[in-house]
Amino acid sequence: MKIVVLKLGGEVVQSDALAIIAGDVAALANDSAEKVRLCVVHGGGPQATDLTKRLGMTPNVVAGRRITDAETLEVMKMTVAGKVNVDLCAGLLAAGAKPVGLHGASSLTVRAHKRPPRVVTGAGPDPIDFGHVGDVDGVNRELIALLSANGYVPVIACLGADDRGNVFNINADIVANKVAIALDADALFLVTDVPAVLRDVNDPSSRIARLTIAEGKQAIADGVVTKGMIPKLEESFAAIGEGVRAVHIVGRLQAGELARAVREPGSVGTMLIA
Repeated sequence: MKIVVLKLGGEVVQSDALAIIAGDVAALANDSAEKVRLCVVHGGGPQATDLTKRLGMTPNVVAGRRITDAETLEVMKMTVAGKVNVDLCAGLLAAGAKPVGLHGASSLTVRAHKRPPRVVTGAGPDPIDFGHVGDVDGVNRELIALLSANGYVPVIACLGADDRGNVFNINADIVANKVAIALDADALFLVTDVPAVLRDVNDPSSRIARLTIAEGKQAIADGVVTKGMIPKLEESFAAIGEGVRAVHIVGRLQAGELARAVREPGSVGTMLIA
């Protein structure tokens, strides 16, 4: 049995790419011969920002990180665990999958605690309190396994909770990493706005199929990897260091490509390994 965690950003859920991805997820989940169990983790940044503006609120961002005060947490609940989760489940349902929407307060699918104040690079010498932002303590593997074993696709919003019912906003990449580690997943797929790690950002044919951590760090040092791809690689290396077996960076997918990437690792996008 192959266990695969798929991380989608909010921008993917609100784009035409959702139908393509949902079709591949359904094909994999419903093919008994494939023996693939899938778990989806998603964010919702664009939707949260849009609702924040529509409500007349001003996002409080320090050093590129969102402060989640009480009002912002309500927005995250309405968007991430609300609209985005429902829209994603609806897309998967339409494709023939059996999605089940979850969040941290769903029997502690994502158990978390409040992140303590900390000094942040670019924000001065004083510790910053990020409000209702959480750090992950654990994942409800039993619940996820129960759903997956019966043909359902868990769809987890990036909100955590503690056993007192406190809810926390958490970065979706972090949640996906922790879920992949907890499930001992064979692979974590990050769906991005680029098709892969490219030697030439203007040439899709310059795709790098496989990268080890050492090769990836060298590519960054040599200037082959630049701009927004650098943090993606660094976050992926950290996930692999914590136990994720392989991280796949994929994007701009055509129908069938996600399924092929699962079946034939390295055939689509870039596969990152230790």
